[in-house]
Amino acid sequence: MLRVAARLSRRALSSVRSHSGTYQATFPIKQSLFTSSVQRAPRVGHCVSGDILKSVSHGSHTFSSFASGFSPLKHKPLESLIDIERAKHQTPEDLAQIWDDFHLGRGHIGASMKTKLYHLMEQRAADCRYFVLPVWKGSGYTTMFMQVQMPHILFTGLEDYKARGTQAAPYFTVSHYKEFAETKDLVLIRGDIVFASKLTDSEAKWLLETAQSFYLNDTRYKLVERFNKKTSEFDFKDVLRALDMPMM
Repeated sequence: MLRVAARLSRRALSSVRSHSGTYQATFPIKQSLFTSSVQRAPRVGHCVSGDILKSVSHGSHTFSSFASGFSPLKHKPLESLIDIERAKHQTPEDLAQIWDDFHLGRGHIGASMKTKLYHLMEQRAADCRYFVLPVWKGSGYTTMFMQVQMPHILFTGLEDYKARGTQAAPYFTVSHYKEFAETKDLVLIRGDIVFASKLTDSEAKWLLETAQSFYLNDTRYKLVERFNKKTSEFDFKDVLRALDMPMM
């Protein structure tokens, strides 16, 4: 089991808590790149392992500690999703387009990124694993807790994680595939919506893109660093401002 240690102050969590609030392309030939397992892939939740969120007092300060986060996911081999040999003959652009379009409307998200960006995200995630993001829900938003343990990203509701501990499960999981990182400068990304009742396809896509932006954009990444390293200075309102979301 992957053990992770990160200390988050009560002030940071309190700040978050107080604000919690078609085009379908068809490729009859190219879609044969995908194996039938993609179409039948079950939506299985991955349980959170380790200790529940604890509060530990240190003098006049109280710290909240995620003694351990989600257990690492078992990486689903790319060859179980795609015909690797046929994919080798596609241009990076075509492969990325086929991958993206195939996942539309299936409870899955298809995306891709350049190898250099993947390595940057991997490097930053090793230093700062956790963050919180708001997902807009009509007249308000719900706060999502995310853990980045490349090649995976896991998202669940912040309140669910704090309240249920080992009984909580991710709402949305993301896996990165590096098989074409060197030959095509392309990292394929697959997102699986575990609970459709919690996230729509469009919300999951937005969540993935926004999470990437906070790790890849230098200005936004400062908020990630603050959340992980200087939690007494973290204010969830700064995340809302960065996303141009109203203060609730």
